[in-house]
Order: sequence, then structure tokens, then C-alpha cells
Amino acid sequence: MEGDEADIYDGVRAQFPLTFGKQTKAPTSLEAVHNATRRQDNHTTSASKDFPDLSSSSKSWLGQSRNPKPTSRSSNSSYFSHEEAGSRREQLSSRRDDTARRFETEGRDSDNEPGDEGVVVGPPRPPVGSVDPEEDETMIGPPRPPTGPVDSEDDEVMVGPPRPPERAVEYDSDDASDEDMENSYRIPLSNEIILKGHSKVVSALAVDHSGSRVLSGSYDYTVRMYDFQGMNSRLASFRQLEPSEGHQVRSLSWSPTSDRFLCVTGSAQAKIYDRDGLSLGEFVKGDMYIRDLKNTKGHISGLTCGQWHPKAKETILTSSEDGSLRIWDVSDFQGQKQVIKPKLARPARVPVTTCAWDHEGKCISGGVGDGSIQIWNLKPGWGSRPDVHVDKAHEDVITGLKFSSDGQMLLSRSVDATLKVWDLRQMKKPIQVFEELPTHYEQTNVALSPDEQLILTGTSVEKEGTSGGLLCFFDRKKLELVSKVGISPTCSVVQCAWHPKLNQVFATVGDKKQGGTHILYDPTLSERGALVCVARAPRKKSVDDFEVKPVIHNPHALPLFRDQPSRKRQREKVLKDPLKSHKPELPVTGPGFGGRVGSTKGSLLTQYLLKQGGMLKETWMEEDPRDAILKYADVAVKDPKYIAPAYAETQPEPDFYLVERQIAHRTSACKVTTSGMEILASVYHLWGYMQQSSNHLLKRS
Repeated sequence: MEGDEADIYDGVRAQFPLTFGKQTKAPTSLEAVHNATRRQDNHTTSASKDFPDLSSSSKSWLGQSRNPKPTSRSSNSSYFSHEEAGSRREQLSSRRDDTARRFETEGRDSDNEPGDEGVVVGPPRPPVGSVDPEEDETMIGPPRPPTGPVDSEDDEVMVGPPRPPERAVEYDSDDASDEDMENSYRIPLSNEIILKGHSKVVSALAVDHSGSRVLSGSYDYTVRMYDFQGMNSRLASFRQLEPSEGHQVRSLSWSPTSDRFLCVTGSAQAKIYDRDGLSLGEFVKGDMYIRDLKNTKGHISGLTCGQWHPKAKETILTSSEDGSLRIWDVSDFQGQKQVIKPKLARPARVPVTTCAWDHEGKCISGGVGDGSIQIWNLKPGWGSRPDVHVDKAHEDVITGLKFSSDGQMLLSRSVDATLKVWDLRQMKKPIQVFEELPTHYEQTNVALSPDEQLILTGTSVEKEGTSGGLLCFFDRKKLELVSKVGISPTCSVVQCAWHPKLNQVFATVGDKKQGGTHILYDPTLSERGALVCVARAPRKKSVDDFEVKPVIHNPHALPLFRDQPSRKRQREKVLKDPLKSHKPELPVTGPGFGGRVGSTKGSLLTQYLLKQGGMLKETWMEEDPRDAILKYADVAVKDPKYIAPAYAETQPEPDFYLVERQIAHRTSACKVTTSGMEILASVYHLWGYMQQSSNHLLKRS
């Protein structure tokens, strides 16, 4: 059979070139790949107590002391008195550790009793005869406990070595209980991969319900999309988006059917994208000059959080810095369905920092900037008045809220370094407060494990702290810390999630210079997800690969998209010209020199053209101004304008020649004797003449 397959392969192989389908080296085994991504054990710290190890000989010795085998004793064996028992107890307690250490390092062979065929392990049995106090030094090992009845008076008498401490005795049981506890939680922590690509902290995370695609949003204003089925071991994103230029990405949420996702940024408008990252729409922005937020069509300030309805695929919820929560219909981007205004102690605009749906989508919770938690039940005729109002639930900004699936528990995370567990049936006081959980990011969330036995949240790196970014696990029933997992020594942990289908833990980290998403998994417990892409090596380029660069010709495109014309031939022509290629151009000196600049000789272009065409004639330099004015004297008399008709009845008729002769005669003959009145009269007559002349000029123009 194998020979037939080889012949068929050779026949098919002959139809292709030699380089086609050539044999490559064997792929890397999955075991080697998982060993490369295995986490170090020193990163995880358990909350259980550490107990000292016991050697094998000590354990067997303790087992014999716990369950002694009853044997027959001789009739002459005697019990110890109180004084002898006390001295013997002190001696045996001082020699117990030395004896256990000696039997652990070196083996001992003892004489076998008749009928015994095996090798005795541990200290030999004591002699059956009576034991005298003087022979304590020759005795090796503890004596056998008495088998006969013990009187009530001798209850305090101790025979044999004292019992070990309870802590050491319970070591085996505690160790087994810790292992059972870890196995019951089934936390996948053995291996780890990192999805890189962001230049700042990753503040938003969303994994679709099937576990095939991951979204990560960052303070670098971008959203990266990862596909486990299409990724290889390089772990590169297949698409990068910038929803709103200059605004941080604060929240991401998939729809119930995973065909669309919601993107919330620092702007006032949320956006909807399809599964491949194509924009489907943007919600409208409200009028910032309207004081009542219920009368605006949308948010007027930056958004803080947003979530898709867990059941309805057309409904989303957003919260904003303008102090309101809004419920939107995805099919209508021009206005919201409902506006919710939180209850405040006094009228003001206090931001709503986070929001959340319950598991069934029948309840809404919001974290207000004043530290209060408010809950609304969606029922007929409901309004902005909250059904549950917890005043001063936290001392600082609330960063995350999470409902349990049974509707009995609410988790709240805050910048005041606390995680609080609330009972929805009694919200006056939290049932548990976990402290010393520092966070510096307002997007830090809290999540639950798939079976909701564990609560997990992240911590931030402090300047003077000794620990890095941690992922903390708490038991929901016992309300105690289970484990702390070190994710990054220098970056803070912001968002976290535990996917139910993949059984993998996601944690986003970052600082001012870098950001990424850590995925923790276990090859024996996890499914798909990181297991699919981590073992898929990238394809190596072959020498036979050839790729033709496409050339797109688009001659009738708009100028913005049109190809720039090639100037190669023009440059070649210029290089061949000896003058243009060697002689530099002369500098420009003056307004017009060399026929290149200023050819109009300092005048305007219109004046230059009129002069050259003979259309503009400058005659004012050759014409007498007096004659030019007197040309319009007759017109001024026949058709007076402006103020001349008002003085027509009182104005004497001017005699320009007479006035002129009088002025010339008086100024030439009597320059010194001319009186001031005569001069004023002459000027008055001249002014009347000028007035009439100006009227004629205006009329002609």
C-alpha cells in the first residue's frame, strides 16, 4: 500500500517544477512550543501558608508514631515513674531532630528478627525487655507504647517521644487541601503570550462570545483587532483603527451576536463598527448650550463607558462626563431612546464614570463621580429616580461595576484602592471590602470566572512600591484572597477577563511608553484561542516566490488621486543643454532687470498695457488747469447742482475776467496799500467761481 502511494506521488510530482512542494524540516512539536511559553513559578504567590518539608524517614517515623502496631510485651516490663518519665521526655526531645537527620542521610541495617525477611526502614525496634533508666544511652529509637490498661493516676505519664506539633502533623492534609483547592478553581496560569502593538497603556478589552477575535483599545487613540484563526506565532493584529482623532479609547463591547461592536472614546459620540472594522455609524452629539440634559439629542461631553445590551442586539448603554446615562437604538443614530439623570445631593453636573447591565438586561447600574452607586430597574413607566441609591459607596472615582448572573451580588472597583462586594438584597453596607489594590486608571474593571467562584481584578504599579502589576483572585464564597499573579514588573494591569469557552485569562497592561494584552492559558485546561495561533509558525519566504507590483492607471481621477506626471524626459532634456545644466541663473537685481521681473517699469500691469496700446493718454502735464476748469463754466450756470441753487437768488453774477483783472491790478500796483476787505472780496468772488466749476465737473462725470 505504501509503495502504491509513493508511485502516485512521484507521478503527480513529475508534473510540477522541482521547487514546487519541496520537503522542509519537521515542524516544531507542540510540547516544545508550550515549554517556550511556560510561565515561571516565582511569578505566582499563593495565599496558603508555607510549611517545611519533611524527609522520607521522618515521615515514616511519624506514621509509625501515629498508628503503632500492638505487640505483646513480657510480664517483667515496667512503667516509668513521674520523675523518670520527665527526664526521659527531655532527653528524647533533644535527640529527636538529630536522630531523624542522621537516618535521612545514611542508611542503617539492623538485625532482622526471626521470621522477618524485609529490610527495616527507620530506627530499629527497641528491645522487648525491661528498660532501666541507667541504660538510656544505649537505647536507640523510641520505646513502644504500652498495650496494657493505664490507670487514671498515670494518665499524665508520657511513654515514648512527645507528639509532634499540630502544624507539622497536619502538613500532609493541608497540602492536599491546597492542591484540591487549586484543582477546583482550575486557573489556567501555566503558559502566557502577549499581544503587542500599542504604544501606550491598553485601557479597553473585548473578546467576542465565540472567542475567535479580540479587540484592544489604548491611550494611543487606536483600536487593534486580533483574529486567533488567522494569526501565527508573530501575534500581529490584522487591522488598526483610529475611531476619533486625538481621543483615548475608553471602552469596547461586542453585540450579543458578535457581528458588531461598540467603541467609546473620549469624544461625545460613540461609534458602531462591523466585525471586520468597517464603520457603520456614529451617534449624534447634543447641543451644549441647552441646560436641561433631557432636551438634548445626545451627550455633550466626553464619554466614560459603554456596554451593549446582553440580550437585545439593537440596544446599547453609554455614560458620560456630562452627568447622564443614555440608552440608544443602533438603528437610529439621530437620537437616544432614554435619558437617565442620577440623583445628586445638590444640582450640579457630576460625571458618571462607569455603567453596567445585569445578566438579563433588566437592570442598570451607574457609578457617579461623588462616590455613589445607583441602580435603576427597567420597568414600565420608570424614570430617572433610582431604585437603589448607595451614598458614598467609595471615597474616590468608581472605575468598574459587575453583576453576578444570579442577580444577588454586585462588585465595585474604585481608585481608592478597594474592591467591594455588595449584596443586592441589602445594599446598606458591603459584605466584604478588599483593600490594598492600588489603581491609577479610571478604566480598571472587575470580572468573574466562568463558574463565578472567583473574582479577579488588576492592580497598578506604584512609584515607591516593590511589586509590579498584579492580577488578584478572590474566592466569592469564602471572601478571601486566593492568589496573586504577577503579570508585569513595570506595567499596570487595567482590564481583565476570563473567557468561558476558551478558559483563558486576558489582562491588559501598559504605561506611558508601551502597552499589550497578556493571555494566560494552560494546554491541558484551555481550548482554542491562544493554542491555535501559538503553534502556527509564520511562513518563510522562498527564493522561488515572485510578486508582481500592481500598476493602477486612473487617468480621469480627481486631482487629489491622480498620478503625478513624470518629469523624467524634461530632466533628461535639461541635462543635455550645456547652458541650463552648467550655467546658473542670474540673480534678480532691481524691480525689472533682464526681462524677467518688473517688465512694467514700476507701474501697475493695467497701466502698462494701456500705455502700450495707446488707450491711456496722460495729458494733464501739458494742459493749463485754468482752461480745463473754464471749459465747464457754461454748464455750471445752466445746470447748477448741490448747494449752488440755494445761493442762486442772492449770489451776484461773477465776471471772471473782471475779477481777474482787478486782482492782477491790485496785487501788482498796490501790494502794500491793499486793504484786507478788498482781499476778502476777491477771495469770495474766486470761491464762487470755483463752486460753479466743480458742479459742472461732477455733472459731466
